Amino acid sequence: MGSLEVMTSLDFHWFLPTNGDSRDIVGGGHGTPVGSAGGLRPLTIGYLGQIARSAEQLGFVGALTPTGAWCEDAWLATAMLAETTERLKFLVAFRPGLISPTLAAQMASTFQRLSGNRLLLNVVTGGESSEQRSYGDFLDKDARYERTAEFLGIIRALWRGETVDHNGKHLHVEGAKLARLPDPVPEIYFGGSSKAAGPVAAEHSDVYLTWGEPPAQVKEKLDWIRGLNPDLRFGIRLHVIARDTSEAAWAEADRLLKHVSPADIAVVQEGLRRSESEGQRRMLDLHGGSRDGLVVSPNLWAGVGLVRGGAGTALVGSHLEIADRIAEYADLGITEFILSGYPHLEEAYWFGEGVLPELRRRGLWNHPAGDTRHEAASIPFAGVAR
Repeated sequence: MGSLEVMTSLDFHWFLPTNGDSRDIVGGGHGTPVGSAGGLRPLTIGYLGQIARSAEQLGFVGALTPTGAWCEDAWLATAMLAETTERLKFLVAFRPGLISPTLAAQMASTFQRLSGNRLLLNVVTGGESSEQRSYGDFLDKDARYERTAEFLGIIRALWRGETVDHNGKHLHVEGAKLARLPDPVPEIYFGGSSKAAGPVAAEHSDVYLTWGEPPAQVKEKLDWIRGLNPDLRFGIRLHVIARDTSEAAWAEADRLLKHVSPADIAVVQEGLRRSESEGQRRMLDLHGGSRDGLVVSPNLWAGVGLVRGGAGTALVGSHLEIADRIAEYADLGITEFILSGYPHLEEAYWFGEGVLPELRRRGLWNHPAGDTRHEAASIPFAGVAR
């Protein structure tokens, strides 16, 4: 049975660009330098608040905040934004092992309680050893996944109210206990395409995340994870360019790369090819570092990945076309969509006012705050003969 036959509503999350925003592609992530092709919007709480409030009003459930040396700290940024919104949840990306699991469990419990239960956690094990070493972490990739499993096991036990004594290969705590427990416990989102990632995701996460690969490749990955834990939910991370017409959307995609030079692409691609991340390798394989053949599946464009690490594909097309593609991913079992676009304020409105109403019409989405539609206003004296 396809997921569309049993689904009630898909969940959509937006993105908070804590490295700055622009009308052009902003670099950063997975070891790539931070930069902009022009017109950078400086990062301020005021601007991030605009994005967060707009996302909430439009019907996004939450907003992802990234982690890494290329952006601002996710915990601090989202804590400062919590008071600017009422319902929006914050999907805070963090790296296990850079702080103690007991402190992380306490921070999450505090955030959950003081934000009104609006914390979600995106676990990022870390795919770049060079960046990890800059934070004082000298484990190799497989060992980082081992440590992540220990870390999440300790956190889960603390959230259950247990007193934890753990003497593992990588972590050691004695008599760890939380004075106040989060209720409900924050859900854990986990991404990873390597063999080492699958078992950790299956045991410790609530939602398994994939980057935006073509549907056939996404299906293979979801089938792999289902074989390890059939009860997990699934999410996908994508950029989006939605317009009234397909022609307008593809014109915007072309514009985003118009002023990006071959030298810019070469520098970014050289850095990304050194990545240890299996997910990053899969992103690079979609375009091979070339501007040719960037449409890797209907309405799926790999152009973002030419100059940006991490999620490198975008859904591009008319509102109806993008709704079609979302329905295809949903039929594979994807129920959560984490989206972004350049610039993030305007693109949130393009998607929220164009695609979400179409998904509601198809019975695939409901506004988290209930039905917010309003009847059209009547104009006094309109149509009255003179």
